[in-house]
Amino acid sequence: ADLNSLSNCLLDPRSLSEMLKDEVRTLTYRNAMYHNKHVFKDKVVLDVGSGTGILSMFAAKAGARKVYGIECSSISDYSEKIIKANQLDNTISILKGKVEEVELPVDQVDIIISEWMGYCLFYESMLHTVIFARDKWLKPGGLMFPDRAALYVTAIEDRQYKDFKIHWWENVYGFDMTCIRDVAMKEPLVDIVDSKQVVTNACLIKRDLDFTVDLDFKGQLCETSVSNDYRMR
Repeated sequence: ADLNSLSNCLLDPRSLSEMLKDEVRTLTYRNAMYHNKHVFKDKVVLDVGSGTGILSMFAAKAGARKVYGIECSSISDYSEKIIKANQLDNTISILKGKVEEVELPVDQVDIIISEWMGYCLFYESMLHTVIFARDKWLKPGGLMFPDRAALYVTAIEDRQYKDFKIHWWENVYGFDMTCIRDVAMKEPLVDIVDSKQVVTNACLIKRDLDFTVDLDFKGQLCETSVSNDYRMR
C-alpha cells in the first residue's frame, strides 16, 4: 500500500504505522518541502491521495496558504480529525471522493504533491490519477513533488525463499502441483533483502522517466555478477 492512498485497504492501525514508519520515504517528502519553504510559501497545494494527511500537514508547515487533499477511502474521516488535532484545519481541507470526480473550490493549484509510487515504481501505482490531476488543475509553470523518477534493477539469491515458496509445489504431500508453482514465480514479493543476498550490480533501466508517455523497457540489462554464489535461474 502507498504511504498516502489507502483506497484499496481496510483501516488497519498496524499497516498505517508501518507505512508512516518508513522513514526513507516519509522523511524524503518532509525534507523536500521543509528545505524548499520559499517554494511553498503562500502557495495553493493539492495532495492527491492524501490518506492520513501527513503530506498535507508537511505542506502546511512549509508555508502553504491552502492545501486541498483528495482521498476516496474511509481514512479521510480520520485525517480530518488528525488535521484538526494538530490545529491545521484552517489551512487544510480534505475532499472525499475520486480525483476524477471531485471538484476543487479553485480553478488551479500551484503545486501537486503525491505519494503515488507502487511496487517497482509502477505496479499498482496512482500515476494515471496524478497525471489527471496535473492536466486538470496544475497552473502553467506549477510544480509537482515528485516530478521525476529513476528505475534500477538488481538480482538477488534467496535459496530459502525458493525452497519454501517455489520448489515446495513440486511435492505437496506426495502430489505434483507445479502448475501453481509457475503462478507463484510470477507473483511480486515485497521484502527486506540482506545486502549479502545481492549477486549483481545495480543496473539503471530508465532515468528521468517521462510520466506522460508509455514506457518501453526493452533493451539490454546489466548482468555483471558480483558474487560466486548459486544463481537463481
